Amino acid sequence: MRTASWQAIIFDFDGVVVESGDIKTQAFADLYRPHGETVVTAVVQYHRLHGGMSRYQKFRYFQQHLLGRPPLTQDEEKELDRQFSERVVEAVIASQAVPGADEFIRQQAARIPLFVASGTPETELNAIVTRRGLAPYFTGVHGSPASKQALIADILSIHALTPERVLMIGDALIDYQSAQLNGVEFLGRVRAGDDNPFPPQVETVVDLSSLLA
Repeated sequence: MRTASWQAIIFDFDGVVVESGDIKTQAFADLYRPHGETVVTAVVQYHRLHGGMSRYQKFRYFQQHLLGRPPLTQDEEKELDRQFSERVVEAVIASQAVPGADEFIRQQAARIPLFVASGTPETELNAIVTRRGLAPYFTGVHGSPASKQALIADILSIHALTPERVLMIGDALIDYQSAQLNGVEFLGRVRAGDDNPFPPQVETVVDLSSLLA
């Protein structure tokens, strides 16, 4: 895919900038293991099928549909979030970059504005981006609780971008759907050996090395 014509690029984070998808999967499994392996299997399956979704939405789904319990209170949700963050933040900071990602980000940041739109909580996401030394390259870093669709819409609106001249790079179906709903072009990242979650017409890459000029 030629990148010279883009006005801006929006990146998902986990699985696009850093190889952190498995870290999040393990964290969900560990968090729900006290409820038994049947629940853990269902949690992992749902998480993998809904990549890019806010962890809060997943907590609420698991609580009601897998555990059969009343909706989480605000305090219960905060405690789950705290435990999840404890398991993932340092590991994500230390994780490997997706091949080509750091180089591509530095290359493109010298030319056009770059953004992150992720399901990770925004405060946590900004801390991770900063700790990895990537903050200077992004015009904006945006995360949950806003939906992916809303994050993209806000980026387009605030920065007066033309949707068809903006590229979104993501690794989950929700990334593609959110880009489509905003009229943004899309490129899928599918790691070697992983199932492709995208419709047949979606262009995909194994990593970001092929995008380097």
